[in-house]
Amino acid sequence: MASVAYGPEAIVLVLAAAGAAGLGFTLPVTLAIVLLLAVLIASYRQVIAAFPNGGGAYAVAKERLGHRTSLVAAASLIVDYVLNVAVSIAAGVAALTSAFPGLFGCTVWICLAVLAGITVLNLYGIRESARAFMAPTVVFVLGICAVIVAGLLRSEPATVATGAVVSENARTIGILLLLKAFSSGCAALTGVEAIANAVPSFAAPKVKRAQRAEVALGVLLGIMLIGLATLIEKFSIRPLDGTTVLSQLTEAALGHGIGYYIVQFATVILLALAANTSYGGLPTLTKILADDNCLPHRFAVTSPRQVYRFGVLALGISAAVLLVASEGNMNALVPLFAIGVFVGFTIAQVGMVRHWLATRIPGWRWRIGLNGFGALLTFVALVVTTSMKFTEGAWLIVLVLPLLVVGMERVRRTYGRIDGCRGVGCVPAEPRATETAIVVPVSEVSELSREALSAAMSLGRDVTALHVCLPGENITVFTKEWEAWHPDVRLLLLEDGDSTVGGPVARYVRDNFAGRRKVVVIAEVEPPAGWNHVLPSHRSDELERELRKMNDTVVCHLRVQTA
Repeated sequence: MASVAYGPEAIVLVLAAAGAAGLGFTLPVTLAIVLLLAVLIASYRQVIAAFPNGGGAYAVAKERLGHRTSLVAAASLIVDYVLNVAVSIAAGVAALTSAFPGLFGCTVWICLAVLAGITVLNLYGIRESARAFMAPTVVFVLGICAVIVAGLLRSEPATVATGAVVSENARTIGILLLLKAFSSGCAALTGVEAIANAVPSFAAPKVKRAQRAEVALGVLLGIMLIGLATLIEKFSIRPLDGTTVLSQLTEAALGHGIGYYIVQFATVILLALAANTSYGGLPTLTKILADDNCLPHRFAVTSPRQVYRFGVLALGISAAVLLVASEGNMNALVPLFAIGVFVGFTIAQVGMVRHWLATRIPGWRWRIGLNGFGALLTFVALVVTTSMKFTEGAWLIVLVLPLLVVGMERVRRTYGRIDGCRGVGCVPAEPRATETAIVVPVSEVSELSREALSAAMSLGRDVTALHVCLPGENITVFTKEWEAWHPDVRLLLLEDGDSTVGGPVARYVRDNFAGRRKVVVIAEVEPPAGWNHVLPSHRSDELERELRKMNDTVVCHLRVQTA
């Protein structure tokens, strides 16, 4: 529902190019969008009934349209989640700077601060709840309804600061302008699929409650869109730099008093919550994709606080890039929003047509008609939106979606090869012990060397100590100390060839123990926590990197804690 903060403004921004006559088409364009909303609500009620385990377009496509199409749906969902964060934060900050114009120059920094705060909270596992969402949502809806009612009852606006005169070079009203306004306003439809994605979150009976919520969402959103569009025409609201259309409507209907600030603050809070919903949705989606081998498996790993932190971080970084690139301007981001949404809408409806054809439950014919009509409308809306917004940034989404699909396909093929090497699904031969060579790199005669050799001798009898002679080192001193210590271990001195430790040790292990298992024990002192980790030379890391490139070599890292 927070999309009413930027959907009507997107329409006005386009129609204002045709002057007052163009703004007169705000209500007809909005009615066309509400008609599409009604069809989508009816269609997604069918998705909820057919797929009660949630997942929306991805679940429908995965079962009925095949793996490749499901990846397209997943890619569109990923794009939508990222854009939802960027657009919601930008719109929320726009509402804030409308109420406090002095903050307008700091828009980008405020956007990034809000984004960082939401990201950090989610990394710490702060969970939202229905109760937490309820209060600001109720205040927002009541506030918008109060603006609509008060505005309809007023014969003149409460204030006159409702926008500047449109440019004299206004364009002629034409079908292309109306289509462009329609495509821009379709950003208000984002979120219609959210309930279908989260059916398992509802209390029993889940399907009926989710369907009722879908209808309630559609009714409230439709009423607010139509009401705000009526006020835009009534008060002749026009785009104004530094002030949102919703801010102008609120001021015109309620004046610049306490009611105005309540609506603005409710808008800011609800948009922040709208952005936060992506942090619950995207990490869960990436976890599902990682389980399906379509994303790196680390996206399925949770932190101690049960947070999919790689998904959270990826979402935060992607949204930050968009906010910086757009300079926090929501009107620059909104054109990108609707394309991914309509891709998901279309896939879901086509998948439902296939579903009814396969199941043929009672009433399957009219269900096919409903979902088929929905698929046709959303596909037409997708084509219109992409063509109208292509030069305004939509080309980026057209490029990103196939790249995401190709990337996920490559990840899946790579995991297929890895599983082949692992021998997944077959019974392996019995494990056998083989002769093992144990190597211990030593840099000095010390307690650390004793710990490393003790660990190596516990693993087997064939232990070799290697010492790399680095430039400028006094080898005589080292050999005397070794002879004085006289451990019962063979010592070999390696000439440094490239001023590194890893290269000479790796070459020796590779060249001298062919056909045998190799175990290399690396010991180092673990520094205290914090900035002290920059103190060691980290030659052990260099050595480990070289050794891990070799087959049949096990690297044992022995860390000795400081007192």
